Amino acid sequence: MFWNRKKTDVDLSQTETNLIPTKIEIIDFGFTTFNFRSFADLGALWGVDGGYTFYTLNKYQVDHAVLVDTHPTEIFKEGSKKYPQLRFIKGNFGDEKIVHEVGKVDAVLLFDVLLHQVHPNWDRILELYAPYVKSLIIYNPQWVGSNRTIRLLELGEDEYFQNVPHNQTEEPYNNLFQKLDQKHPDHDRIWRDVHHIWQWGITDTDLQNKVKSLGFRMQFFKNCGMFGNLKNFENHAFVFTK
Repeated sequence: MFWNRKKTDVDLSQTETNLIPTKIEIIDFGFTTFNFRSFADLGALWGVDGGYTFYTLNKYQVDHAVLVDTHPTEIFKEGSKKYPQLRFIKGNFGDEKIVHEVGKVDAVLLFDVLLHQVHPNWDRILELYAPYVKSLIIYNPQWVGSNRTIRLLELGEDEYFQNVPHNQTEEPYNNLFQKLDQKHPDHDRIWRDVHHIWQWGITDTDLQNKVKSLGFRMQFFKNCGMFGNLKNFENHAFVFTK
């Protein structure tokens, strides 16, 4: 079975307008097709306060769920009280100790996070979680600017800011290239290795080859079109299963 969807999104109800339709679509595809009963939502709070976790818990019979993020929001903390089967882990989901703490789940949701992952890199993240999960549900801005995956910082300052949806004056990108090798005030690592900034341009070929090498097969793909006005990025959605 393999679904390849066109560049058209489903409509959401008024109460879900802050969530991206295709992310809902791949959650629905995974949970209805494969009857998942547990999941982990990684890096899931920025901008949506755990909205995809809550959506999944409200719609499906879930025995166990885990959300991992470094910065819990008040909206999430209040909303999570309704779900005794939901466990929150504060930290970087790339830390091996947190991978073990998450443990075995049917699926992991990786929404807009792989392109941020360094030390460990995005491909190592997949390696870490692969032994524990049956499915990878991924939505990520994918690189179409060349046929190889690139570390965006290696483009240099001018080209970097031509390929990210931020400018040199906004936090945390202000003076970024002048502080790359300085220690970040909130993380035990230097600025070039923090997940708060865009890090990678990942090609579909490299992503698909990596997950295939880990024993997964693509069950669903959708090209959702260009990311904003960034001509070298497109939003792509995937469901991979073992």
